[in-house]
Amino acid sequence: MGMKFKERWETLTWTWNPKSIRESSDSVVRNLLLHWFPAKVSHKSLSYRYSLWLGTISAVLFFILCATGLILMFLYVPSVERAYPSVKDIGFVASYGGFIRSVHRIAAHLMVVAVFLHMMRAFLTGAYKNGLGANQNRPVNWVLGVVLLFLTLLLSFTGYLLPWDQLAYWAITVGTNIASAAPLVGDKIRFFLLGGNQIDQNTLLRFYVLHCFVLPVSVFLLFSWHMWRVRKDGGLASVDREAQKAKEKKSIPIKTKTYALLGITSGRTVAVESSYIDQDENLVESVPNLTGRVLFVALATALLVITLAFLIQAPLEEAANPLVTPNPAKAPWYFLWLQELVADTTVHLGSFTINGALVGGILIPALLGLLLAAWPYFDRSSTAATGVWFAKERRRQNLVFLAVIFAILVLTFVGTFMRGPSWHLYWPWQAWPPSPTRF
Repeated sequence: MGMKFKERWETLTWTWNPKSIRESSDSVVRNLLLHWFPAKVSHKSLSYRYSLWLGTISAVLFFILCATGLILMFLYVPSVERAYPSVKDIGFVASYGGFIRSVHRIAAHLMVVAVFLHMMRAFLTGAYKNGLGANQNRPVNWVLGVVLLFLTLLLSFTGYLLPWDQLAYWAITVGTNIASAAPLVGDKIRFFLLGGNQIDQNTLLRFYVLHCFVLPVSVFLLFSWHMWRVRKDGGLASVDREAQKAKEKKSIPIKTKTYALLGITSGRTVAVESSYIDQDENLVESVPNLTGRVLFVALATALLVITLAFLIQAPLEEAANPLVTPNPAKAPWYFLWLQELVADTTVHLGSFTINGALVGGILIPALLGLLLAAWPYFDRSSTAATGVWFAKERRRQNLVFLAVIFAILVLTFVGTFMRGPSWHLYWPWQAWPPSPTRF
């Protein structure tokens, strides 16, 4: 009986623990979940130092958000009258409700950070550039990544309002007021987001639907497209670098290798480009090498989120009150650089005032976003710079990119720690005046 059970168990699980190279290759074909992965991957792709596995970390955080969000949906009531009490019940009445909410909130913040760092890694390694492979279109995948970053911010932004406390209410007020400064369509965007001219039941319901259905589905579909394009482009950009090195070696074809009858044709893939060298020196089976590392990164990410959830409790302030304005009223932390930029670009010249909400809140971020999405089409560096950290021929553009990132971080720091009542500047160690609210 024990032997039969063991045989049946091995029949069901052999794809996750193959006993031979042949089984490892077959497992990718036979297992639906393993279809995400190629049969073989390069050693460089498995390196923690190259990609930092930020894409996998972002995906794991997204699935943690989906799992915890599904549980919270059973307990949360999207009603102006009951939203705040239901969140209090989640935190103080439901078993492990406060812990699940903390996991959800921390995972949301970490996902914003992880996706942002993933975008930085892709830029600094020139991963948006096509390499030696045929039919590559990495610029399109870069644009998908930029859209995913934007959707991640929206996903977190829409979830910010749901607790319906003072922190959420006024953060959304600040964010939507900045959006309203967009020329021609600003008021329409604000009206669409709020479902009217003020934050009320329509706003809460709209944000709830966007947060729980529209945006998660959009992120999942674009993430699937993003992963498919990675496969179509021959894997991570580091593979192109390995092919470039192999091509420079001009190695003699291996006698034991079988080649096509018509030879190597033009328009070949990265794998074919390096086929004249011994691939076994550069490639390993995805199962269990890649899947094992994915599992390790997933468990490490989940452990980090759980640990932080034990240490940091999700905040809940007083119930939302439109008649009591916090002073200062701040946007969510990932939009604080925009709020600070709005303040810094509001300039009074006599009777003329430069609209900071338009300049700092709309025009500058829109320009940065368009440049970010379109940059692969302006980058003229050679294929030798593809997949290389801080390539010398990309030094100038990397420095400019890092300067912009540094400026955003400085603005975020100032908006978080140095802006006090009436949006005046204070040193982080300075005490604020004793009247923090406005009526």
